[in-house]
Amino acid sequence: MNASVKEHILLVDDEKHLLISLKDYLSFEGFDVTVAQSGEEAVEKLKVLTPSLIILDISMPGMGGLGFLKLISSPEGKPRYPVLVLTARAMMANFFGNLDIDGFIAKPCEESELVKKIKSIISKRKAVSEKLQRTIKKIILAEDDKRKAELIVTTLKNAGYDASLVSSGPEVLEKAASEKPDLLLMKEILPRLNGSAVAGLMDVMPSLSSTPVIIYDDSRTRDDTATAKFNRLKCVRKLMPTADPERLLKAVQEVLA
Repeated sequence: MNASVKEHILLVDDEKHLLISLKDYLSFEGFDVTVAQSGEEAVEKLKVLTPSLIILDISMPGMGGLGFLKLISSPEGKPRYPVLVLTARAMMANFFGNLDIDGFIAKPCEESELVKKIKSIISKRKAVSEKLQRTIKKIILAEDDKRKAELIVTTLKNAGYDASLVSSGPEVLEKAASEKPDLLLMKEILPRLNGSAVAGLMDVMPSLSSTPVIIYDDSRTRDDTATAKFNRLKCVRKLMPTADPERLLKAVQEVLA
């Protein structure tokens, strides 16, 4: 593993000797390891930790492994973290095969086998996450009114977009040039450089000229994409006469469809 970027493992088991030996072995293999001797203790650890993987024993006092698993799962039963069940109850393999966990290993097991399984789970999770990130559309919103900006960004994020915010025209150009968004959503009247002026500069920038732009101006009373001022801007796909988040979301969806 790359020693400069260590994956973090939360090891949950009530057998103290196992925690000591496994933590030592996994640390030697290049992982950061946090241990918990109960489900309750693990819950507390998760308040300050986001592990790459949870290795979970089932037979523990208190809430036990199943109680802990239920607590960290969505109502649909999907754990919020990758989970590898490590338990002496080998006969439960079929039971856990029907749950939405990442793996099952019966105790006792070879430490090398455990490390192989850990690396496999983390690699698969990373691949899925990277694929998902490639499919999520990135949007930069330019809005200097904090209240409006918060409403629009929240609406975009709730719809599944990766939305970020800037508050001036020059910031739009700087952020767009470095991040290469899928779409720019800009208020027309912006500090230091209006949205239409930003779009005009984008038209002659090779790295941004193909980036679609939606400009909104709630001082307008109707949709008017034929206005000469905006019609000559090649990257502007829509001119919206509103800052209503839901209408802007619909415009974004239409342009990115």
